[in-house]
Amino acid sequence: MKNALILQEKSSEELIGIIGILSQEKEAWNTERSQLLEIIRLYKHRQFGRKTESQLEGQMGIFDEAIMPKEPEAIKTADEEIHVSGHKRKKSPGRKPLPEHLPRQQCVYDLPDAEKICPCGQALTHITDETSEQLEIIPAKMYVIQHVRKKYACKACECTIRTAEYPTQPIPRSIAGPGLLSHVIVSKFEDHNPLYRQEKILQRIGIDIPRATLSLWVLRSAALLSPLKAMLKELILNYDVAYADETTLQVIKEPKKSIESKKYMWLFSGGSPDKFCFYYQYHPSRAHEVALTFFEHFKGYLHCDGYGAYDALATRSNDITLVGCLYHARRKFVEVTKIATSKKEGVAHQVLNYIKQLAIIEDEIIEFEPMQRQRVREEKARPVLKSLHEYLLQVKAFPKSALGQAITYTLNQWPKLMNYLKDGRLEISNNLSERAIKPFAIGRKNWLFANSVEGAEAGATLYSFIETCKYHEIEPFDWFRYVFEQLPLCHSDAEREALLPFNIDPEKLKR
Repeated sequence: MKNALILQEKSSEELIGIIGILSQEKEAWNTERSQLLEIIRLYKHRQFGRKTESQLEGQMGIFDEAIMPKEPEAIKTADEEIHVSGHKRKKSPGRKPLPEHLPRQQCVYDLPDAEKICPCGQALTHITDETSEQLEIIPAKMYVIQHVRKKYACKACECTIRTAEYPTQPIPRSIAGPGLLSHVIVSKFEDHNPLYRQEKILQRIGIDIPRATLSLWVLRSAALLSPLKAMLKELILNYDVAYADETTLQVIKEPKKSIESKKYMWLFSGGSPDKFCFYYQYHPSRAHEVALTFFEHFKGYLHCDGYGAYDALATRSNDITLVGCLYHARRKFVEVTKIATSKKEGVAHQVLNYIKQLAIIEDEIIEFEPMQRQRVREEKARPVLKSLHEYLLQVKAFPKSALGQAITYTLNQWPKLMNYLKDGRLEISNNLSERAIKPFAIGRKNWLFANSVEGAEAGATLYSFIETCKYHEIEPFDWFRYVFEQLPLCHSDAEREALLPFNIDPEKLKR
């Protein structure tokens, strides 16, 4: 009643002013409310939604192996076609003949003698064989190598005793041979099989090797490879195109840091196309000094995301040009489309269409030489980038909204996003690093953490060579086994350098 009397005493102009203030406060409240709801939708999507950035529907989930396919008869037919006669084998899409290098065990089926007689009374004549193949497996088996060293003595003077030399082993006085060491390493770091599971697997075939021993083998194997890893770093720094990324890692016994605190596995890669390599490096922090130290003497282009450490690197050195990742920016607009309440296509969809045009151009020129690739980009990609930039500048969005943040990030990164046009060797994204760091992230979900700094650093060394081998289409197990046999015999850097994955004749790795 009192407030009503006060309002009656106000003039019309004052009342209009009060209504305006209340309207502004209501509008501000509605804006904050909509932003809060957007944040909630975004976090719900990140927690429970699909992680893929693809907009395609109907893709089979990663854990749907036991679900009946939509066309079971087609799958059954495709499986049966693998077992047709050898001279009539059909080329079915997605199905390949069994590899020729696999050993064959032949089972011959013949007619009984009674059935080799025709009803007319004449003996049947063998005309041909029908051959089909079936894949079988022999469970893993271990064997023991007995090293017998012949010993001789002089019976005349009884002063001389000589024993045959024992071959140098990767780990002296260890029961682990090169093949077993390779198996343990590849099982953990490529197949994501933690050591405690490997311990159980070995026990099932009658071998009792504690996980502490397996861990020691991993540490000593990584130490043996450390001189080769240093060579990978030199190859990256001596070329003028490089890549960088980082991801989190939990290390239990990190001095002066709590278990819950974040530690990081950094990934640096580069080198000439024929000697391209990956270099993992553990560090307890995400500090700028990590990138600054690694690239201290680097000159050239560095592919990276928007993390400030790389901006600090370019600020300190005029010899480094940062190349941004357009697909990092794309990811933010994809999130906007996934949390949108309206089904109508908006700004984010339009931006994604621009980026799709750029991706199509990249697909068309992927096989081109660098000079030709640069010319096509200038002709086709630059106009699309210009249109995208002009479109982003004219869009009005709340700065704190998901769309506003996506636009702000993209515009802030724009000079770096344009740099890939400067050289045909450069890429529109940093996906090469992300693909290489993904196996580490998958493995981390299995073995969860590193117990010590030494374990994290050993993992960095072994991941470096696994990813380098995979890039050059070399089987990591074959490479590790060969190197563990040869490395103890090397006495110079030239001999060690010849063991790098891209320097080895693939024929030497075959057995």
